[in-house]
Amino acid sequence: MTGSPAPDDLSGVPARLADVRRRIASCSIDPDGVRIVAVTKGFGASAVASALAAGLVDIGENYADELVEKARVAGSGRGDDPVPIWHFLGAVQRNKVARLAPVVTWWQGVSRIEEGRAIATRSPGSTVLAQIDLAGIPGRGGCPPDRVSDLVSALRDEELDVAGLMGVGPPGPPEAARVGFAGLSTLADALDLPVRSMGMTDDLEVAVSEGSTMVRLGRALFGDRPARIG
Repeated sequence: MTGSPAPDDLSGVPARLADVRRRIASCSIDPDGVRIVAVTKGFGASAVASALAAGLVDIGENYADELVEKARVAGSGRGDDPVPIWHFLGAVQRNKVARLAPVVTWWQGVSRIEEGRAIATRSPGSTVLAQIDLAGIPGRGGCPPDRVSDLVSALRDEELDVAGLMGVGPPGPPEAARVGFAGLSTLADALDLPVRSMGMTDDLEVAVSEGSTMVRLGRALFGDRPARIG
């Protein structure tokens, strides 16, 4: 049986964020144009508070139950407290859309039109990113690159706000992600989509140098995820 994570030590978030900003600035001509999404997967609600305190309002989660619970704890902002902007990064399961819809602002992992229809039904006009399969690994998720144009058109037909494309680089050395990231940017240009969500802790520089406008960072901000007991 899996237990709860150990308490999070998140005192280093401001320093880690400063390092992330330096990394982005080292490979971008417009570092202010790269949006940082703090991925709190595997951490407790204190990670959300730490991100908000450091000035990061974009919070990403991969699992529906974790997102809903952390949103409940974080609330919608009180007084001068910042309001989290929730990004759902995981595979869209249609049976969980109803729970997520009142909370999620960005749906980043839309791979099929059926997922888009479920979102449109529960949250009309939502902002979505079409996910491209950059690795070709079974079970990884994402739409094949040659079908992305059709997916984007279909999502637009559902009157969703298709803001851009999202992709996850392949496992291995960061440089292995370059071709896929470059292809995602080229496709986003062709489809007139401004947002390119690509790049995580290890391949951040490659993604930004290939035109990423949004990076999804967990370990770079919060350190290693706590070990689970049991």
